[in-house]
Amino acid sequence: MFGKILIANRGEIAVRILRACHDLGVPAVVAYSEADRETLAVRLADEAICIGPAEARRSYLNQPALVSAALVTGCDAVHPGYGFLSEDAGFAEVCAAHDLHFIGPRAEVLERFASKYAVRRMLAANGLPTVPGSRGIVTDLNDALAQAEEAGYPVLLKPSAGGGGRGMRLVRTAREMETSLPLARSEAQAAFGDDSIYFEKWIEESRHVEVQ
Repeated sequence: MFGKILIANRGEIAVRILRACHDLGVPAVVAYSEADRETLAVRLADEAICIGPAEARRSYLNQPALVSAALVTGCDAVHPGYGFLSEDAGFAEVCAAHDLHFIGPRAEVLERFASKYAVRRMLAANGLPTVPGSRGIVTDLNDALAQAEEAGYPVLLKPSAGGGGRGMRLVRTAREMETSLPLARSEAQAAFGDDSIYFEKWIEESRHVEVQ
């Protein structure tokens, strides 16, 4: 069992991890941005430490700040939650280099699954079915329009580097693509530090089954 855990996330995610730590009797430190200073997770935390300004790139995606926060508060483990750095192999390696346990998959596993589009290709190469979509990461608006026209609307824009629904946009027409692609890229860059976007065909009536 860990001695003390740094929670490198915010909102409901941080609260859920914090409650699990309390149930296990493990002290936890909540890392928060200046914008999240008064949130429930910070108020419930055993300890809390500010890691930077509101912009995620300078706080929840700021690896040096998170590692420093863990070391300064005497943590021996970091829980990234989901989204942000939870799927970042480099962050897992940085934690290991500072003798911090990364609560999640090993760095080599994260590296293999870092790109959602690369995972699609791996599944297809092994004969597993995938939802039809773009042939690769869309390079620009013209490429996105051409591939979407070929695949047929509606399509769902998805960041290759992240999860949690951030950066996803449902696009039903070429006109919507013109406005949605820049927004999806901007949100993906802000949330994951990578604006790579691909798309899949939108399935109107479906059930979402997720395995973690």
